[in-house]
Amino acid sequence: MNSPTPASARIGIIGAGPGGLTCARILQQHGIAVTVYDRDPDADSRNQGGSLDLHDDDGQIALREAGLLEEFFALARFDGQEMRHLDPAGTLLSHHVPEEGEATKPEIDRGQLRDLLLRSLAEGTVQWGRTLESVSEPADGPRVLTFADGTTVETDLVIGADGAFSRVRTAVSSAIPQYTGVSFLEAHFDDMEAAHPELSALVGKGSAHAADGKRGLFAQRNSGGHMRVYIMQSVSMDWIAAQGLHPEDTEGIRAYLRAEYADWSPETLRMITENDGAYVDRPLLALPVPHTCEHATGVALLGDAAHLMPPLGVGVNLAMLDASELALALVNSATVDDAVRVYEKTMLPRSAEIAQMLEGGAESMLAVPDPDDERFGPDRP
Repeated sequence: MNSPTPASARIGIIGAGPGGLTCARILQQHGIAVTVYDRDPDADSRNQGGSLDLHDDDGQIALREAGLLEEFFALARFDGQEMRHLDPAGTLLSHHVPEEGEATKPEIDRGQLRDLLLRSLAEGTVQWGRTLESVSEPADGPRVLTFADGTTVETDLVIGADGAFSRVRTAVSSAIPQYTGVSFLEAHFDDMEAAHPELSALVGKGSAHAADGKRGLFAQRNSGGHMRVYIMQSVSMDWIAAQGLHPEDTEGIRAYLRAEYADWSPETLRMITENDGAYVDRPLLALPVPHTCEHATGVALLGDAAHLMPPLGVGVNLAMLDASELALALVNSATVDDAVRVYEKTMLPRSAEIAQMLEGGAESMLAVPDPDDERFGPDRP
């Protein structure tokens, strides 16, 4: 099969997260048609998660290519760059306060970023309620996408932006995400200034990290007076069930956490046990290191689909940089296959290098905070 020109190709992106939408936006800016397929019933069917910091050397580069950087700055929280390292007693070990005009990694809620990208796309670009089941082998024709509703679509290029358990990845790799041995337990806090003023003062306007070598937490302010805390533990993946509990048993989990963190101060313990509503169990997964796949006709991967790593601040930023580079390769190449090869020549070694650097990084989040370790600042699911 001859590879078509990008301008004439049928391009499908699986996944309407920041990576997939960034890729679609840049392609459309250059007159290349694209369709995004997402399994969610609609754009508002679920909460998109916590806050993200977009870096000036990757995520912001992608937004600049997408023509959306100024709109991002209008939404971003620059005071969210404040970072505090605490000990289990709540004593301040180090404190970064952003300087006036600092824009190294301002914060934005994941939902706000997604909405910004969605608004930038042509109407009808995203098809909701489309859960991908499989991607066919090419043989002598295009890739065929089969969806859970029984429909099929032919594509000259399918771009996997569908995350940790990517269906597109199975067309080019047999790798399966593995549990890192560290789990996040997400806790939500609402109306911080009125309902949780002590915690508001402890965390500040940005983030706070505390750990004792065995356990830790990462608190992150969101917009609208909300906060998320990620309680970090080295436990078995089924630790909740192993304690005879279930995820909806909020009081039972609180009792367990009070016992586990009994030697932490009452001030820091509040960030673990005075949350509003249920906890959310988020075991951390990663692809084997290194994860590489052979070039395959009609398939490209980006973000977690290509290189799922521990959440140490690179996930969304790297996905958006991947998306920008893949889109620009398609804009500037004679054929789709040429473009994917150009993209992979940069993406694969870069992601392998970063994955090597972050291997074992999940455990490092439980270490006593090192003020000089810039890796701290996890991606928030």
